[in-house]
Amino acid sequence: MKKILLIEDDADLYALLKYNLEKEGFQLVGAQTGKGAVELCRRERPDLAILDIMLPDSDGLDICKGIRSHPELAHIPIIFLTARASETDRIVGLELGANDYIVKPFFVRELIARIKIQFRVQSHPVRTLKAGSLELDRTSCRVALNGSPVQLTATEFRLLEFLMSRPGVVFSREQLLDAVWGQDRMVTDRTVDVYILRLRQKIEIDSSESGIIRSVRGFGYSFNEAAAAQQAAH
Repeated sequence: MKKILLIEDDADLYALLKYNLEKEGFQLVGAQTGKGAVELCRRERPDLAILDIMLPDSDGLDICKGIRSHPELAHIPIIFLTARASETDRIVGLELGANDYIVKPFFVRELIARIKIQFRVQSHPVRTLKAGSLELDRTSCRVALNGSPVQLTATEFRLLEFLMSRPGVVFSREQLLDAVWGQDRMVTDRTVDVYILRLRQKIEIDSSESGIIRSVRGFGYSFNEAAAAQQAAH
Protein backbone atom coordinates (compact mmCIF):
# COMPACT_ATOMS: atom_id res chain seq x y z
CA MET A 1 0.00 0.00 0.00
CA LYS A 2 1.44 3.34 -1.07
CA LYS A 3 1.66 6.01 1.62
CA ILE A 4 0.82 9.63 0.77
CA LEU A 5 1.69 12.67 2.86
CA LEU A 6 -0.87 15.50 2.65
CA ILE A 7 -0.22 19.01 3.98
CA GLU A 8 -3.43 21.04 3.52
CA ASP A 9 -4.86 23.63 5.92
CA ASP A 10 -8.44 23.56 4.56
CA ALA A 11 -10.19 21.08 6.87
CA ASP A 12 -12.98 20.25 4.42
CA LEU A 13 -10.59 19.67 1.53
CA TYR A 14 -8.30 17.62 3.76
CA ALA A 15 -11.21 15.38 4.78
CA LEU A 16 -12.38 15.06 1.17
CA LEU A 17 -8.96 14.04 -0.07
CA LYS A 18 -8.41 11.68 2.84
CA TYR A 19 -11.69 9.90 2.08
CA ASN A 20 -11.07 9.58 -1.65
CA LEU A 21 -7.40 8.60 -1.43
CA GLU A 22 -8.08 5.94 1.18
CA LYS A 23 -11.02 4.70 -0.90
CA GLU A 24 -8.57 4.38 -3.79
CA GLY A 25 -6.36 2.14 -1.64
CA PHE A 26 -3.72 4.63 -0.48
CA GLN A 27 -2.62 5.13 3.11
CA LEU A 28 -2.83 8.82 4.03
CA VAL A 29 -0.83 10.65 6.68
CA GLY A 30 -0.49 14.38 7.07
CA ALA A 31 -1.39 17.57 8.83
CA GLN A 32 -3.39 20.76 8.39
CA THR A 33 -0.40 22.87 9.32
CA GLY A 34 3.00 23.26 7.71
CA LYS A 35 4.96 23.40 10.93
CA GLY A 36 7.04 20.27 11.33
CA ALA A 37 6.08 18.97 7.87
CA VAL A 38 9.63 17.97 6.92
CA GLU A 39 10.09 16.14 10.21
CA LEU A 40 6.73 14.41 9.68
CA CYS A 41 7.91 13.38 6.24
CA ARG A 42 11.17 12.07 7.66
CA ARG A 43 9.30 10.07 10.29
CA GLU A 44 6.60 8.64 8.00
CA ARG A 45 8.71 8.11 4.85
CA PRO A 46 5.79 8.53 2.41
CA ASP A 47 5.90 7.38 -1.20
CA LEU A 48 4.56 10.77 -2.37
CA ALA A 49 3.84 14.19 -0.86
CA ILE A 50 0.98 16.59 -1.69
CA LEU A 51 1.65 20.14 -0.51
CA ASP A 52 -0.46 23.24 -0.33
CA ILE A 53 1.65 26.37 -0.82
CA MET A 54 -0.28 28.99 1.13
CA LEU A 55 -0.30 27.69 4.68
CA PRO A 56 -1.13 29.81 7.74
CA ASP A 57 2.13 29.11 9.56
CA SER A 58 4.61 28.34 6.76
CA ASP A 59 5.20 28.20 3.03
CA GLY A 60 4.77 25.02 0.99
CA LEU A 61 7.68 26.11 -1.20
CA ASP A 62 9.95 26.05 1.85
CA ILE A 63 8.64 22.60 2.77
CA CYS A 64 9.44 21.42 -0.75
CA LYS A 65 12.98 22.81 -0.46
CA GLY A 66 13.36 21.11 2.91
CA ILE A 67 12.34 17.73 1.47
CA ARG A 68 14.55 18.11 -1.60
CA SER A 69 17.60 19.04 0.51
CA HIS A 70 17.23 16.02 2.81
CA PRO A 71 19.25 13.07 1.43
CA GLU A 72 16.78 10.47 2.72
CA LEU A 73 13.73 12.28 1.33
CA ALA A 74 14.95 13.96 -1.86
CA HIS A 75 13.62 11.16 -4.10
CA ILE A 76 9.99 11.51 -2.93
CA PRO A 77 7.66 12.83 -5.68
CA ILE A 78 6.00 16.12 -4.73
CA ILE A 79 2.71 17.48 -6.09
CA PHE A 80 1.71 21.07 -5.32
CA LEU A 81 -2.01 21.60 -4.80
CA THR A 82 -2.57 25.34 -4.65
CA ALA A 83 -4.69 28.34 -5.54
CA ARG A 84 -1.66 30.10 -7.00
CA ALA A 85 -2.36 29.87 -10.70
CA SER A 86 0.07 32.23 -12.43
CA GLU A 87 2.70 30.99 -14.85
CA THR A 88 5.41 32.37 -12.58
CA ASP A 89 4.09 30.42 -9.59
CA ARG A 90 4.04 27.22 -11.63
CA ILE A 91 7.58 27.74 -12.87
CA VAL A 92 8.90 28.51 -9.38
CA GLY A 93 7.21 25.44 -7.95
CA LEU A 94 8.58 23.13 -10.63
CA GLU A 95 12.06 24.65 -10.48
CA LEU A 96 12.15 24.04 -6.73
CA GLY A 97 11.73 20.36 -7.43
CA ALA A 98 8.01 19.64 -7.60
CA ASN A 99 7.02 16.81 -9.94
CA ASP A 100 3.58 18.24 -10.68
CA TYR A 101 1.56 21.41 -10.05
CA ILE A 102 -2.25 21.34 -9.76
CA VAL A 103 -4.31 24.50 -9.41
CA LYS A 104 -7.43 24.72 -7.25
CA PRO A 105 -10.26 24.13 -7.96
CA PHE A 106 -9.55 20.70 -9.40
CA PHE A 107 -11.18 17.33 -9.97
CA VAL A 108 -10.30 14.69 -7.39
CA ARG A 109 -10.17 12.04 -10.12
CA GLU A 110 -7.57 14.10 -11.98
CA LEU A 111 -5.44 14.34 -8.84
CA ILE A 112 -5.65 10.57 -8.34
CA ALA A 113 -4.70 10.01 -11.99
CA ARG A 114 -1.66 12.25 -11.64
CA ILE A 115 -0.64 10.47 -8.43
CA LYS A 116 -0.77 7.15 -10.26
CA ILE A 117 1.40 8.58 -13.04
CA GLN A 118 4.08 9.42 -10.46
CA PHE A 119 3.97 5.89 -9.09
CA ARG A 120 4.28 4.44 -12.59
CA VAL A 121 7.38 6.55 -13.12
CA GLN A 122 8.77 5.33 -9.78
CA SER A 123 8.22 1.69 -10.72
CA HIS A 124 10.37 2.13 -13.83
CA PRO A 125 13.51 3.84 -12.53
CA VAL A 126 15.88 5.32 -15.07
CA ARG A 127 18.67 2.87 -15.77
CA THR A 128 21.09 5.38 -17.23
CA LEU A 129 21.77 8.88 -15.93
CA LYS A 130 23.11 11.26 -18.55
CA ALA A 131 24.53 14.77 -18.32
CA GLY A 132 26.35 16.07 -21.37
CA SER A 133 28.97 13.49 -22.34
CA LEU A 134 28.87 11.87 -18.89
CA GLU A 135 26.85 8.65 -18.55
CA LEU A 136 26.22 6.49 -15.49
CA ASP A 137 24.68 3.03 -15.88
CA ARG A 138 23.05 1.90 -12.64
CA THR A 139 22.64 -1.71 -13.79
CA SER A 140 26.25 -2.38 -14.78
CA CYS A 141 27.71 0.15 -12.30
CA ARG A 142 29.74 1.72 -15.08
CA VAL A 143 30.52 5.33 -15.90
CA ALA A 144 31.65 6.71 -19.25
CA LEU A 145 32.93 10.11 -20.33
CA ASN A 146 32.82 10.89 -24.06
CA GLY A 147 32.20 7.18 -24.62
CA SER A 148 35.32 6.10 -22.75
CA PRO A 149 35.01 4.15 -19.47
CA VAL A 150 35.84 5.94 -16.24
CA GLN A 151 37.29 3.80 -13.50
CA LEU A 152 35.56 4.55 -10.20
CA THR A 153 35.65 2.85 -6.83
CA ALA A 154 32.33 1.63 -5.40
CA THR A 155 32.15 4.63 -3.08
CA GLU A 156 32.96 7.07 -5.87
CA PHE A 157 30.22 5.49 -7.97
CA ARG A 158 27.62 5.79 -5.18
CA LEU A 159 28.58 9.42 -4.56
CA LEU A 160 28.34 10.33 -8.24
CA GLU A 161 25.04 8.46 -8.66
CA PHE A 162 23.54 10.25 -5.63
CA LEU A 163 24.53 13.69 -6.94
CA MET A 164 23.62 13.02 -10.60
CA SER A 165 20.15 11.76 -9.66
CA ARG A 166 19.43 15.02 -7.82
CA PRO A 167 20.90 17.76 -10.05
CA GLY A 168 20.94 21.26 -8.63
CA VAL A 169 20.23 20.16 -5.06
CA VAL A 170 22.94 21.29 -2.65
CA PHE A 171 23.92 18.72 -0.03
CA SER A 172 26.03 19.33 3.05
CA ARG A 173 28.97 17.06 3.79
CA GLU A 174 27.03 15.47 6.64
CA GLN A 175 24.10 14.72 4.34
CA LEU A 176 26.41 13.13 1.79
CA LEU A 177 28.08 11.04 4.49
CA ASP A 178 24.70 9.73 5.65
CA ALA A 179 23.49 9.02 2.11
CA VAL A 180 26.64 7.44 0.67
CA TRP A 181 28.57 6.04 3.61
CA GLY A 182 25.57 5.32 5.87
CA GLN A 183 25.12 5.64 9.61
CA ASP A 184 27.74 3.00 10.49
CA ARG A 185 30.80 4.87 9.40
CA MET A 186 34.19 5.81 10.72
CA VAL A 187 34.83 8.75 8.41
CA THR A 188 34.78 12.53 8.75
CA ASP A 189 33.53 15.49 6.74
CA ARG A 190 37.01 15.75 5.23
CA THR A 191 36.42 12.36 3.59
CA VAL A 192 33.73 13.91 1.38
CA ASP A 193 36.14 16.59 0.17
CA VAL A 194 38.72 13.93 -0.74
CA TYR A 195 36.22 11.87 -2.73
CA ILE A 196 34.81 14.95 -4.48
CA LEU A 197 38.34 15.89 -5.54
CA ARG A 198 38.92 12.38 -6.91
CA LEU A 199 35.64 12.48 -8.84
CA ARG A 200 36.45 15.86 -10.32
CA GLN A 201 39.82 14.59 -11.52
CA LYS A 202 38.09 11.71 -13.29
CA ILE A 203 34.96 13.31 -14.80
CA GLU A 204 35.91 16.95 -15.39
CA ILE A 205 38.08 17.60 -18.43
CA ASP A 206 39.11 20.96 -16.98
CA SER A 207 38.04 21.21 -13.35
CA SER A 208 39.05 24.87 -13.20
CA GLU A 209 36.35 25.74 -15.74
CA SER A 210 33.64 23.10 -15.94
CA GLY A 211 32.59 22.69 -12.31
CA ILE A 212 30.37 19.66 -12.93
CA ILE A 213 30.42 19.09 -9.19
CA ARG A 214 29.82 22.56 -7.82
CA SER A 215 31.15 23.72 -4.48
CA VAL A 216 28.83 25.90 -2.41
CA ARG A 217 31.01 27.80 0.02
CA GLY A 218 30.18 27.12 3.63
CA PHE A 219 27.68 24.37 2.86
CA GLY A 220 28.53 21.53 0.49
CA TYR A 221 28.21 20.29 -3.08
CA SER A 222 25.73 19.86 -5.94
CA PHE A 223 25.72 18.36 -9.44
CA ASN A 224 25.72 21.00 -12.18
CA GLU A 225 23.98 19.69 -15.32
CA ALA A 226 24.63 22.91 -17.23
CA ALA A 227 28.38 22.58 -16.69
CA ALA A 228 28.28 18.95 -17.85
CA ALA A 229 26.51 20.02 -21.04
CA GLN A 230 28.99 22.85 -21.55
CA GLN A 231 31.92 20.44 -21.14
CA ALA A 232 30.41 18.15 -23.78
CA ALA A 233 30.21 21.05 -26.22
CA HIS A 234 33.97 21.67 -26.09
